[in-house]
Amino acid sequence: MKRIQWIPLLLGLVASAVVCSTMGPAHAAPRPPSLYADSAAVAPAEKPAETPPAVSSAPPSDTSAATPAQTPGAKSKATPKSKKGPPAGKTPAVVDSLALLEHVVARDSSKFDNLYKLGVMYIDHDRLDDAVTVLTKATKLRPKSSAALVNLGAAHDAKGQATQAQGYYRQALDISPGDSLAMCRLASSLYAQSKYQEAIDLLRQAIQEKPGSFCAYFYLGVAFADAGIYRDAIRMWKKVVDLAPNSSEAMSAKESIDVLEKFVQKQ
Repeated sequence: MKRIQWIPLLLGLVASAVVCSTMGPAHAAPRPPSLYADSAAVAPAEKPAETPPAVSSAPPSDTSAATPAQTPGAKSKATPKSKKGPPAGKTPAVVDSLALLEHVVARDSSKFDNLYKLGVMYIDHDRLDDAVTVLTKATKLRPKSSAALVNLGAAHDAKGQATQAQGYYRQALDISPGDSLAMCRLASSLYAQSKYQEAIDLLRQAIQEKPGSFCAYFYLGVAFADAGIYRDAIRMWKKVVDLAPNSSEAMSAKESIDVLEKFVQKQ
């Protein structure tokens, strides 16, 4: 059998998702049985004979602004009042929050919060060089900010500069040893370099220290799937959905679970 290539899924979240500044409160959760197994079990497996369909790694688009649909068969009880549109030849002004924040920082670059927010927005807009520049300034203003260091590492990772990225993740862990987000980012970066054992050990440590670390469960799922251990991958991703149903990791996990469950049923 030819196993699924899950590393692009892992890298996609690191490069495209905006890194959260903090993790939410930990939720108590037991360690699943698969985590007690020898970590050598996640080494790449033999190639299967059948390849399951590709799984999308991109988080689903935000639909929170969508207008609720009217109930089928329901009739409108009142005619909505007409609203005056903009004058002819004019269009409503669109506020560019990125441009506004750039203007604020250009006038005063001594505020950490503004630099940090701008750096995160640059990552979100794939302006990685600008993100590195701004977040570097932010870390100089507040060297003990693990959130800024993790985001700076994420920007370097997205640029393909894994060594620099891992250095910033490790700095964040020196400051906040129990930071599960920093552990997850470091583990994903190491895994992408085929440093599987070190990555798996970090993920297990993250779960042991903070059982609600959904990002650790997500990346363990990636490792299991990449190794062809699909049932354990499904179990890890279901844990992600339970712990953080609205996260981008959960959205990707749901898609992957749907694909793998159908594939496993055929075996």
